Amino acid sequence: MASVAPTETGTRRSARGVGPAVVIGSALEWFDFYLYASMAALVFGKVFFPAASTTAATMAAVATFAVGFLARPVGGILFGAFGDRIGRKRVLSLTFLLMGASSAGIGLLPTYASVGIAAPLLLVVLRLLQGLGAGAEFGSAIAVAYEHADPARRGRQGAWPALGVNIGLLVSSLTVAALTSMDKEFLHGFGWRIPFLLSFALVGVGLWVRRGMPETPEFEAVARKARKRAPLVQLVRGNWRALAVVMVITIGYNGVSYIFKTFSLAYLTNYRNVPANIGALGISIASFFAIVTVPLAGRLADRIGARTVVLAGGVATVALAFPFFWLLDTGASWLIWIGLVCATGIVVPAMLSAQGAFLARQFPAEVRSSGLGTGREVGGALSGGLAPLSALALVQAAPGHGTWGVSLLFVGGGLLIAVGACFDQRRSATGMN
Repeated sequence: MASVAPTETGTRRSARGVGPAVVIGSALEWFDFYLYASMAALVFGKVFFPAASTTAATMAAVATFAVGFLARPVGGILFGAFGDRIGRKRVLSLTFLLMGASSAGIGLLPTYASVGIAAPLLLVVLRLLQGLGAGAEFGSAIAVAYEHADPARRGRQGAWPALGVNIGLLVSSLTVAALTSMDKEFLHGFGWRIPFLLSFALVGVGLWVRRGMPETPEFEAVARKARKRAPLVQLVRGNWRALAVVMVITIGYNGVSYIFKTFSLAYLTNYRNVPANIGALGISIASFFAIVTVPLAGRLADRIGARTVVLAGGVATVALAFPFFWLLDTGASWLIWIGLVCATGIVVPAMLSAQGAFLARQFPAEVRSSGLGTGREVGGALSGGLAPLSALALVQAAPGHGTWGVSLLFVGGGLLIAVGACFDQRRSATGMN
């Protein structure tokens, strides 16, 4: 494996620009994606699918959320390969622009009442473009953070993308909580557009920050041979076991994460008559906890091993599978918030934090961007987009709209995470935990 570890001095110097660039990009990705998921669950049914019944309109709107996951694997595979050929920095700038511009465009869309069927069609097109850009963002950000880190700090720096995710989630959830506390007529009229339009400003700031980000030392060490290689061929032929590990963990993680963060809002509002702002505020409170959890989990990964933290997260997910919905079903705000904090404020962000170092180390530098992009996004497409829709369908079909079927999805997801962590491809070769 032709890769090098940066020196501690070099890492400190380069990390000054890398940290903000990685965090801002991941924050925008999750600001946009959680915002879209929330609006799909709460608003888009009425705005873009008003001819259907309330339940059918909500499911149609949530289905457009799932559509973005069809584009994410294409983005992950395509831009991941570019990242191994032309560099991580160029790819991150390109995908950031595509993702942000598509999100901002959603805020300019006409409604179904204005242009009819063209409105939801345009929504789907922009959602596909948004997914295409987002497909390479997180995996590339992990590669950049990991490759700039000193070996003793890869848990902490590998957690940078997860920190960005939770900052984006916090800002987005606070935005949703504020909007859902206002008059419904305003929310369904112009209010929902405001945060999407803010993406124009966020893209400008992000591109300015990423312009000064240095290329990673490990990519520069193999850059001369990069244009002669076919990274996807090398990935499949020589690193398929590592690819399988990443896919299995991502299938489990994305499934439970999106149900925790997005399905729970639709469930509380549509099936338990809990005001929308209660769930949104709960996600905001959980995000505060997550911002603290992420760096602590990164440090823990450096002390006891990223694999151990990921494995523990899978076990904790199984343990939460039924209590989470018991808390939501009480209808009491403070108990709902406790459930959301435990799930999206502690367990999920701890796993995501440790995944930075754990998933990146599965691959050599020559195919790291391809491996992360392909493994995460193909795995994510198999679960993340379908999980909230499947959960909605299970609850709709269950007597009394029960959640036993959804809890079993959590159990399955947690077991997949734990199994994936047990097949660490670098552990036997390096002795790492």
